[in-house]
Amino acid sequence: MAVPPTGFTGLAHTRCWLRTHPQAFDAALAFAVLTCMVLASFADPNGPHGPTFGARTPGLRSVLLMLVAAGALVFRRSRPLAVLGVTGTVSLVELVTGDPPAPVAMSAVVAVYTVASRTDRPTTWRVGLLTMTVLTGSAMLCGSAPWYSQETLGVFAWSGMAAAAGDAVRSRRAFIDAMRERAERAERSRDEEARRRVAEERLRIARDLHDVVAHHIALVNVQAGVASHVMDKRPDQAKEALAHVRQASRSALNELRATVGLLRQSGEPEAPTAPAPGLAVLDGLLDTFRHAGLPVELARTDQGTELPAAVDLAGYRIVQEALTNVQKHAGRGARAEVSVVRVGRTVEITVLDDGAPGTPAQGREPDREQGGGHGLIGMRERVSALGGSLSAAPRYGGGFRVQAILPVMAHGEGEA
Repeated sequence: MAVPPTGFTGLAHTRCWLRTHPQAFDAALAFAVLTCMVLASFADPNGPHGPTFGARTPGLRSVLLMLVAAGALVFRRSRPLAVLGVTGTVSLVELVTGDPPAPVAMSAVVAVYTVASRTDRPTTWRVGLLTMTVLTGSAMLCGSAPWYSQETLGVFAWSGMAAAAGDAVRSRRAFIDAMRERAERAERSRDEEARRRVAEERLRIARDLHDVVAHHIALVNVQAGVASHVMDKRPDQAKEALAHVRQASRSALNELRATVGLLRQSGEPEAPTAPAPGLAVLDGLLDTFRHAGLPVELARTDQGTELPAAVDLAGYRIVQEALTNVQKHAGRGARAEVSVVRVGRTVEITVLDDGAPGTPAQGREPDREQGGGHGLIGMRERVSALGGSLSAAPRYGGGFRVQAILPVMAHGEGEA
């Protein structure tokens, strides 16, 4: 990295110090303007061979007016209009009474620039035109020099240029402030969008983890209960139940590993490469419930339908969660039916069970109707994110019904 020259470093420090001490900068500017006015008051611009220095000497009144005008410039930032009024009045007095007048109008030019750079454009036009008209008119009508002299025209030109320069500086400052505000707003929007995406991703991972854990733990619980019940009298059946426990545990670990692996970076070697489960492997999911003792029938008319990955995964998880609830709450002897039907531009997924009155199903129905439990909440969130609808309610005569209507196209995608 290149090191800036020492001179530039010192200049940068000086500018930084002046920005943090504006009153000191205004005092230095006032002293510089006073010096220029005093030096110019000793020069005669109408000499035989051009301006002649030392040809005249300013009077005491002119010196006092120059001191007052220069002193007013120290407060030009805090009270720009008042400073313009003071310097304009002092310049007007000098133009009317001075013979020849001292260049006190220099202070009014600086004051006009300050007003233009620190106020709005209408104020700049009104104040600038008024100052330029009054000073130029006074110099033409009351001055000792002809109306077309360079001193008179100089007052007109410098006043107009000061107003124009101040307005340009104000416009540039406003443009920079607007760009800075726009950049800060865009940065805030990016931060908010990033936080929103993180929250959505955390919610999605939480839903997947809940679905995986709830499903497999429910199967493990059922099979472990069966093994414990028949361990002494039917050891072969107990062995089969324990084998199902082992298979469900292995499946749970594999799915958990795949879900947690999504948090890894794409280039890491342990990142998951297997596709997410979908309705194409629905038969395998239903087999796990059948092995756990829940009779499940499947009817589907969606063969040949290609679903977006998000819709396909949501359909699989909805069936998984609904059957898990049947396994946990419908009671012994309950049966379930799953249907996947293509209807126009949607896919309807329905899960029914026949939990009869008097079974634990009645204990779960009020909770399901009120939206209690993370399972139903997760299903609603999945369906809402895809632009579909979900209904879950008890069936007449016992049991429960869960129906999800998912769009064939993912929510937000255009038609092909």
